[in-house]
Amino acid sequence: MNKENIKKVVLAYSGGLDTSIIIPWLKENYNNCEVIAVSGNVGQADELECLEDKALKTGASKLYVLDLNDDYVDNYIIPTMKAGAVYEEYLLGTSHARPCIAKALVDVAIKEGADAICHGCTGKGNDQVRFELTIKAFAPNMPIIAPWREWDIKSREEEIEYAEAHNVPLKINRETNYSKDKNLWHLSHEGMDLEDTGNEPQYEKEGFLEMGISPLQAPDKPTYIELEFEQGIPTALNGEKMSAKNIILKLNEIGGANGIGIIDIVENRLVGMKCRGVYETPGGTILYKAHSVLEQICLDKYTMHEKQRLSVTFAELVYNGQWFTPLREALSAFVDKTQEKVTGKVRLKLYKGNMINAGVWSPYSLYSEEIATFGESDYNQQDAEGFIQLFGLPIKVQAMVEGK
Repeated sequence: MNKENIKKVVLAYSGGLDTSIIIPWLKENYNNCEVIAVSGNVGQADELECLEDKALKTGASKLYVLDLNDDYVDNYIIPTMKAGAVYEEYLLGTSHARPCIAKALVDVAIKEGADAICHGCTGKGNDQVRFELTIKAFAPNMPIIAPWREWDIKSREEEIEYAEAHNVPLKINRETNYSKDKNLWHLSHEGMDLEDTGNEPQYEKEGFLEMGISPLQAPDKPTYIELEFEQGIPTALNGEKMSAKNIILKLNEIGGANGIGIIDIVENRLVGMKCRGVYETPGGTILYKAHSVLEQICLDKYTMHEKQRLSVTFAELVYNGQWFTPLREALSAFVDKTQEKVTGKVRLKLYKGNMINAGVWSPYSLYSEEIATFGESDYNQQDAEGFIQLFGLPIKVQAMVEGK
């Protein structure tokens, strides 16, 4: 990349610490280039407040705030949920938001005739890969600027010093400097005391959890919910028809109030290191659970088992930023086929962080009470004898050979 040719840069802008200081840094290091800030609204709510004023005061020429909520839910969250994709207990909240945002970023860059796209991801993290692979998928020749791989700043403390020196307004301070990512699906917490795996997260401390409360603080009586699905897609909550997005938002409220969806894990990052994070995913955790319960009665044994195996691959693709790849698209086509009869209703009992099965119904249920009953049925138990003889024949022959 020839810096002399960089006159206009589109920046993935969140208004957080990293992207806030990148605006003046770009102007200092790239010929006082024009910086167009782009923020993808994927449900981060209050983080978007006063964002335009902040971006302009920091040196951006304009700010785009793109409403990506429906796109994010319908084209990223739901396909991943239908696949049952989980990466090491993590429900991929940051992972599938990045390709959604990055694709929109490319659209703006092409519209504005930008010379480069810039992001604020660190060289240690996964997000740099997720952003850049998506950019390559839609603008393969677009130069990419990643300040964390160029500048001399080495820590978040030095970032704060840079911000203070350049009069960049910040909502954080040195005492509350967790690295967080928030959207309508989840909230992640990293850094500070969490970097020591021996420290228990401060779940009961006011202000730590934002999407819910600790299970210890949850009500002493359970909350029942009923979720309805059509072909694997959530369509109604407690008898009320809603969009998938609104179901997730409502489940966030209900799940958060019952201490649902809080995990503390040390995950294997794409770049090779292990990293600890605390994740809040109240609505998503409930949705995954209900969907899994419904699949138990709607999917045949071999389809379910193959889907479970492929869900690991699906999760790795999402985690590794490979959303826009032939394999992910092929896996989604397989998943869609498996979901054709995943239709029905699930009742769950929520209690102090727990989700307890309380009933499941489907017109396509493969469960037959008449066959499975311990009472009298038309099932001929003598059929099992011949089945076992044939099923166990290889074991019997092996034993006979070894016996000789």
